[in-house]
Amino acid sequence: MAYYRYELTIDKLLESGARTFPNREIVYRDLRRYSFQSFTDSVKRLVSGLRKLGVKKGDRVAVIDWDTDVYMHAYYAIPMLGATLHTVNIRYPPEIILKTLIAAEDKWIIIRDEFLPLLEKAKSLLPSSVKIIAYSESKEPVKGYVNFWDLLNEDPTEFFDISENEQATIFFTSGTTGDPKGVWFTHRDIVLHTVGTALTFSRSPTYITPKDTFLILVPMFHVHAWGLPYVALINGNKYVLPGKYDYGLILKLMEREGVTFSAMVPTILHMILNHPEAVNYLNVFKNWKVVIGGSALPEGLAIKARDMGITVLAGYGLSETCPVLTVGFHNGLLENEREDIKFKEQITAGTPLPFVDLRIMDPLSGELLPKNKIGEIVVRSPWLTREYYKDPERTSDLWRFGWLHTGDLGYIDDYGYVRIVDRTKDAVKSGGEFIPTLILENIISLHPSVSQVAVVGMKDEKWGERPVAFIVPKGNFNENDLRAFLKEMVRQGKIQDWWIPDRFILIDSMPLTSTNKIDKKVLREKLGK
Repeated sequence: MAYYRYELTIDKLLESGARTFPNREIVYRDLRRYSFQSFTDSVKRLVSGLRKLGVKKGDRVAVIDWDTDVYMHAYYAIPMLGATLHTVNIRYPPEIILKTLIAAEDKWIIIRDEFLPLLEKAKSLLPSSVKIIAYSESKEPVKGYVNFWDLLNEDPTEFFDISENEQATIFFTSGTTGDPKGVWFTHRDIVLHTVGTALTFSRSPTYITPKDTFLILVPMFHVHAWGLPYVALINGNKYVLPGKYDYGLILKLMEREGVTFSAMVPTILHMILNHPEAVNYLNVFKNWKVVIGGSALPEGLAIKARDMGITVLAGYGLSETCPVLTVGFHNGLLENEREDIKFKEQITAGTPLPFVDLRIMDPLSGELLPKNKIGEIVVRSPWLTREYYKDPERTSDLWRFGWLHTGDLGYIDDYGYVRIVDRTKDAVKSGGEFIPTLILENIISLHPSVSQVAVVGMKDEKWGERPVAFIVPKGNFNENDLRAFLKEMVRQGKIQDWWIPDRFILIDSMPLTSTNKIDKKVLREKLGK
């Protein structure tokens, strides 16, 4: 009898969910519901429909959509066909979206009807061979295009001729300088990432079990929505899809569907907690576990969430890393510590997942540094991107010394948790010394008159650069009070006196990137830098 090689492919995640939790639900707003079993059947029908339409193994299929049940179908069906799912960042400017469609060499585009005007303008610039599949919420055909819903009428495919080493996904990172960079991942990458992430979230303080209900507020175009649409199926978690983000509706969905777990960037949590209706949902919040990633979790925001009954912790990763590398779960060194110490550690960047080797490196010499020494965060893991797509020069820089370089400066503390002090591109260098803006922002966020804060560097003739803090205020903001508070933080040894910003600039709201992170590039431009 010949040995059977079991391939780690995405269809196995889907089948596991349907087999073990057939009645668990996937919910799209208040519009459509699926059991895991009926969703699996629907995905298999989509595989058949796409194949009959002419989608072949190796084709790239772009998706342009909000966080919908259509997108959830695509997460599974496209890789299961042997094609590659291209998750298109719909918040890019139209010319960048077009560039990514061309760079990915997409042959097919699945698009929601409201985005068709964007595509119509660029149609003449796309290769004539690109074919469009459109859909409407009502399921009525969109004139002139293949109707997505008709593809679900075929008999389901039951056999998938795919390998774990085939490319499953590709997307383009939201670089702050130059054009976005393409990264791609195999079936094996995604399956191993799913297992590592699911195992990690089962630990304290999240304690995720199959009884938890997910509502993930990470766009599905952004790094696999942190892999959670895959985790939900294998882990047996009811999954709620919000569509286009409407925070009033999101609060209602949380209450109606019994949501207990979410993931998001800090600005999304800030918007939810400051929504005028948030005070009416405190009973929902007391059962809510939230993982923050994408950018540093300010301690002030974390304390506000905790005081509203939310279990909040942070994680860390990059587009290049699939993405999750670390999460603020309680490791063996922390689990028996006081609650205040646990809280401080769980809102850092976290501690590494299984299968993640994370180190701190001197980026010039390649020397690996000991605990509490600041350097660049570098990683090895079975789910990292191999390259920037068709960009050997930047790939070589990414993988210097045989480690993936994150571009983040940080250190590992005595408990084994990662403390990020800055992005290399965001660091403020004053008088030849770095000012860690993330630490400074964290301290400023603790002041009661600060709603949001971002620190950037301003050119200075004497020092080279000096820090400037942009602040969204709350209540009666008084700069002298804030400076006195920061002087007290200096006295306590939390920051150094020369870190205190030269200027505090009040703004109504923070500029955001396409993934809802604070856009420091725009803030620097306001200073003329």
